[in-house]
Amino acid sequence: MTQSSKTVTWSDPRPLAARALQLTGLDFMQRMIAGEFPPPPIAELLGFRLVEVSEGDAIFEVSPDDSHYNPIGVIHGGLAMTLLDSAAGCAVHTTLPLGQAYTSLETKVSFLRPVSSESGVLRAHGWVTKPGRRAAFAEADLRDARGTVFATASSTCAVFPVR
Repeated sequence: MTQSSKTVTWSDPRPLAARALQLTGLDFMQRMIAGEFPPPPIAELLGFRLVEVSEGDAIFEVSPDDSHYNPIGVIHGGLAMTLLDSAAGCAVHTTLPLGQAYTSLETKVSFLRPVSSESGVLRAHGWVTKPGRRAAFAEADLRDARGTVFATASSTCAVFPVR
């Protein structure tokens, strides 16, 4: 059996979370893509990155590798779930005005086909279907470069003021 290793480095997320509350959701996400803010630890751990945002829309990318495998020989569904939840949640985040925050209340995922390290770069695209002052709704899908859909999701997020 061959052993492999991976080193993960991340920044403390607490100062970033405090900074996020001083900006609109879209401005915060755009600054993250521009490199003004570090990615969150979960993105560093799983190796995904935010690549595009606009109001009500967010796209992440990941290149699945052997460290994402589960014991039955496919990439763990948790990777797809995390990407879809992140894409849907960040799409909601882009709609928030200054002083508002969100959290996922529910994310339902449908796994349509297995992912492997040969799947290539996958894109998780999230979009808001209904923004709101107390709740927001979003959908997301996970596709390869050919447009093949690997998983889909629907998400409900709580939206609340932060003082």
